[in-house]
Amino acid sequence: MNAVGELSPEEIHDAVFTMGRQARTAAHSLAILSTRQKNAMLESMAAELREQSAGILEENARDLATGEANGLTSAMLDRLRLDEARLEAVAGGVEQVAGLADPVGEILDERTRPNGIRIQQIRVPIGVIGIIYESRPNVTSDAAVLCLKSGNATILRGGSEAIHSNRAIAAALQGGGEKEGLPPHSIQLIPFADRESVKEMASMDRYLDLIIPRGGKGLIEAVVSQARMPVIKHYDGICHVFVDVAADQVMAGEITVDAKTQKPSVCNALETLLVHEALAGEFLPAVAQSLAARQVELRGCPKTRAILGDQVVAASEEDWST
Repeated sequence: MNAVGELSPEEIHDAVFTMGRQARTAAHSLAILSTRQKNAMLESMAAELREQSAGILEENARDLATGEANGLTSAMLDRLRLDEARLEAVAGGVEQVAGLADPVGEILDERTRPNGIRIQQIRVPIGVIGIIYESRPNVTSDAAVLCLKSGNATILRGGSEAIHSNRAIAAALQGGGEKEGLPPHSIQLIPFADRESVKEMASMDRYLDLIIPRGGKGLIEAVVSQARMPVIKHYDGICHVFVDVAADQVMAGEITVDAKTQKPSVCNALETLLVHEALAGEFLPAVAQSLAARQVELRGCPKTRAILGDQVVAASEEDWST
């Protein structure tokens, strides 16, 4: 496929709509796969990621070099970076999805009408899901395998900063799955990152049943304004942890510290901690000490400052939505 920026709008349209037609065909086959078949495909995908690890890391190094040359921040480079441990975690995540219960066919509700007609609400595949995301190449795997487990075909569109990594991961997933009978074109990655491709995806309601954008506010708003199909979206990604009075304080403290410090650069890292007032006097000093040991700056409301004193900076109104 041509490099980023080499395709005309007409060529992008044709390429994306071809992928849509191929995905629709794949979706028909995916919808009737058994749990055993899907799990075998997922296990094979994990094995292929490990088999192709050297090549995937080589492609990731190309993205990192380009990102550094383009002035990406250290946080963005960290989100982009893969190493052997991170790639093993990606493969392990695929195996974890294989171990999940199959949602397809689950009966959510069942009742019999007075006339004897039985009505059931049953989970079924959606069909073809388009996912648009930025920066983190592990999302390529996460999104694709969750869609496969639920019987859906996927069209993925990652950001330009991770284009080589995403191509390599998507190829490994599709190739590994095909060894166990995965239909062709079940997992497709748009191999260019022109903004025109987002517009084409958003207009492809004939083939896309759902679109999920993950990224900055500008991306989300662009997709929502253009999409002709349902959209599952978020905006600012402000993540909260609430510690209730009945919580296990040790566990709650470990969850809080891990959610904030395990990988601060990701969109699901903790931003706001809300603690029940009956527990705050006992819980906050302990968790504040653990967070301070990891160089986390705390900003709090007046009640929090009354408990922690100089350990916490006064929070501004803007802090609560940042």
